[in-house]
Amino acid sequence: MTLAPHEQLRDHDRPPDAKRAPKVRRARTTPPWWFALPALPALLLFAFVVLVPSVRGVYYAFTDWDGLDPDFSFVGLDNFSDILDDPDAMQAIWHTLLIAVSITVVQNAVGLLLALGVNSAIKSRNALRVFLFAPAVITPIVTAYLWRNLLGPDGAVNSLLGAAGLDGWQQDWLGSPQVALWSVIGVIVWQYAGYSMVIFLAGLQSVPKEIHEAAAIDGAGPVRRFWSVTRPLLAPALTINLMLSIIGGIKLFDQVYALTGGGPGHATDTLSTLIYKDAFTLGEFGYSIALAVVLTIIVAVVSTGQYLVLSRNERAVS
Repeated sequence: MTLAPHEQLRDHDRPPDAKRAPKVRRARTTPPWWFALPALPALLLFAFVVLVPSVRGVYYAFTDWDGLDPDFSFVGLDNFSDILDDPDAMQAIWHTLLIAVSITVVQNAVGLLLALGVNSAIKSRNALRVFLFAPAVITPIVTAYLWRNLLGPDGAVNSLLGAAGLDGWQQDWLGSPQVALWSVIGVIVWQYAGYSMVIFLAGLQSVPKEIHEAAAIDGAGPVRRFWSVTRPLLAPALTINLMLSIIGGIKLFDQVYALTGGGPGHATDTLSTLIYKDAFTLGEFGYSIALAVVLTIIVAVVSTGQYLVLSRNERAVS
């Protein structure tokens, strides 16, 4: 039936599906700014304690300030050029990178092996988890002084080597320029391998057992199952562990200073220990702050590059 224009159906006479749909109000996707107001005092305190001193510190890196005299001169890039000409500073940079890389590789390898071990069905797995994680909760200074006594010339390590008939291996582990740095690395790995283990263990426990069972039915052995099934699913845990290890290794100070004080000579000096010595022993605050700026740049560049690479690999295996 065809209706004339004046005989068109009114809205209440139209069928339900012919009526105009009501406008749907779009949900707000961005939170209101007033939610941040309770955190404003904390942000102001953070800016006063951290941001403002950091910005002023960058300025002092371009001066010859000694930390006490209110009169100082602007020297431009002289402090940074002195770093390039200072063999102790270049050696400290090399030690910092060597420690960071060594700790990252060894600590995560040991942590992964420990996680695989305590993730098995052995009866003592819970006690082993507590025992292996315990060093990570000890204060770094306490750990350093403990190992300083153990690794001394008359310490327990040399005593055990003598009792085992390995007298040729006895030495001053922290006093020899050839082995002092590796002794420090060993102490750091001993303390934080359990921390890496816990993160890897959380990743292992998130892997569905059905996937392993299906791979076993298909004939995959333990090594093949780990490489093809477990390893890709551990990518998030590996990313976290590598980021924490490399950043912690670059900023390392407490254990190095308590174990060796940067010695013997400058054999174990890192950027952090050299910054402390130049600032509070030699009174070269401008130069030490320049070293701190270099350390900050290294941390930012390494962590950003590592994050981009690991994130890309993580997306590739997901």
